[in-house]
Amino acid sequence: MPPSPDTPRTADRPLLPTLRRFLPDLWPSDAPGMRARVAGAMALVVCSKLVQVYGAPFALQAAVDGMAVPTTPLHLIVLFVIGYAAARFGATLFDNLRNTVFERVGQEATRRLATRVFRHLHRLSLRFHLERRTGAVTKVIERGTKSIDTMLYFLLFNIAPTVLELTLVLGIFWVKFGWPLVAGTLAMVAAYIWFTRVVTDWRAALRERMNDLDTGAVAHAVDSLLNFETVKYFGAEEREARRYDKAVRSYADAAVVSENSLAWLNVGQAAITNLMMGAGMAYVAWGWSQGRFTAGNVVLVSTLLAQLFRPLDLLGMVYRTIRQGVIDMGSMFDLVDTPPEIVDVPHAAPLSVPRGHVRFEDVRFGYDTGMPILKGVDLDVPAGTTLAVVGSSGAGKSTLARLMYRFYDLDSGRITIDGQDIAQVTQDSLRAAIGIVPQDTVLFNDTIGYNIGYGREESDLPAIREAARGAAIAPFIERQPEGYQTRVGERGLKLSGGEKQRVAIARTLLKNPPILILDEATSALDSRTEAEIMETLEAIERGRTTIVIAHRLSTVVHADQIVVLEAGEVVERGTHAELMARDGAYAGMWARQAKERAAALAEV
Repeated sequence: MPPSPDTPRTADRPLLPTLRRFLPDLWPSDAPGMRARVAGAMALVVCSKLVQVYGAPFALQAAVDGMAVPTTPLHLIVLFVIGYAAARFGATLFDNLRNTVFERVGQEATRRLATRVFRHLHRLSLRFHLERRTGAVTKVIERGTKSIDTMLYFLLFNIAPTVLELTLVLGIFWVKFGWPLVAGTLAMVAAYIWFTRVVTDWRAALRERMNDLDTGAVAHAVDSLLNFETVKYFGAEEREARRYDKAVRSYADAAVVSENSLAWLNVGQAAITNLMMGAGMAYVAWGWSQGRFTAGNVVLVSTLLAQLFRPLDLLGMVYRTIRQGVIDMGSMFDLVDTPPEIVDVPHAAPLSVPRGHVRFEDVRFGYDTGMPILKGVDLDVPAGTTLAVVGSSGAGKSTLARLMYRFYDLDSGRITIDGQDIAQVTQDSLRAAIGIVPQDTVLFNDTIGYNIGYGREESDLPAIREAARGAAIAPFIERQPEGYQTRVGERGLKLSGGEKQRVAIARTLLKNPPILILDEATSALDSRTEAEIMETLEAIERGRTTIVIAHRLSTVVHADQIVVLEAGEVVERGTHAELMARDGAYAGMWARQAKERAAALAEV
């Protein structure tokens, strides 16, 4: 049904500001070749419209008028008919040449904007990505970038040519038929545009709701498939299917309402255009009866209006597409307009790491206001030494690693490397100086060689092999039929936990950073694999400033200094021997873990 006064409308996004956001990509200052293509395409548009308006209709009118006069030579009438056909072919030729010339412009504009959005997403903070679903974000980007080429095409090759054609047609009507036909045509166009806009805006609200439901369904599907192991652990396949079916059903219901509303738009547009066609031809026929117009004039008016109606019929679709494109691109620009939480200070200098001395000075931090995680932590890690941070879950151990990488800014205090506050140096240089072997190693769905080589851009195969040997994973790789070209699967799921950890170690070895963080690097491994990897880790720690974040105390007895963190505060520090002799929190944790190990061995 058509919109009622109380029908909720979409939260309109401003059309012109949104269009201005991507129009610079259409006329790039650094690409004169693209500008030449745009200018050439527009010249072809003008040629096409001139041929359509002044060529075909007047040739057909001349042929009809000639046939009405018995003395007209046959060959002249035939020439007019051939001219009519040639004009129609010329218009088609110019339109297709225009498309060929402009295609590169549209693709280039899409590429530029898509790359800009992708680069911006990687500049956003860790907090942003943790709070959003990856599937929903990628869907927003996909819709936004796909709409660019379509919007460019319609704006330049439908709206602008239609305005030009309308101007030319009105000029012909004024000269040959007077103001009544001009006034009627303008009234028809105004009514057509008003009706199209009102109904299309109503449909846009329906469409936006449909898109929201579609995004939600896709996001749920991606989230469910990424966690398929958890689904299987709990036998929840049918539960997930029901949730997905519910989401898809809501989308289908909204899609039905949206598509059915199109019928109202099409019927109303057809009524307006056909009313004008009938009235215009009737006016010329009345003038013919009074001897003012010829029979060919009826054909001329009919042809001109029919040609004008074709782009006007498309104008409805164009407006809908542009409105939908504005919605899709607006959502994408919302991502682009999201400011990065962590930015370099003005004139930030690159980090210099001659030694690798790390200090945490009265560091206070909380992910949310009023919920502190670290409460005045002081740590001193001399260059080339190993500091182990232990404590119960939730004590803030992994937060230290995130702060070292400056994924978040501190509430107060500072972290320094060789005396340089990490908040005052460039993020790129800071992260280049630190390597990490994380607790949960997530690999790209690519080859083992690619995942190891990710540690250093443009690393060659000999360097990758050397890193693999250093991480003690080279024998495993070389046993595979495809060697370093073996694919690891989604998130590296084709590899075992120990194999993934070794890939992560090899990747960090290839990076060769002066500062190393081991964040629960063996917590998910069995005792035998843990012992093997600990030998590798202890080897790569030598000569580097290393921070080891661990739960199992047996993995940190070799550390130069051990810090016990509880509820965001340092409660003990010292070597393994010193802390055991003190018989405090560390000794209590050691005793509990020893008892747990003994119980586990007894069960075996």
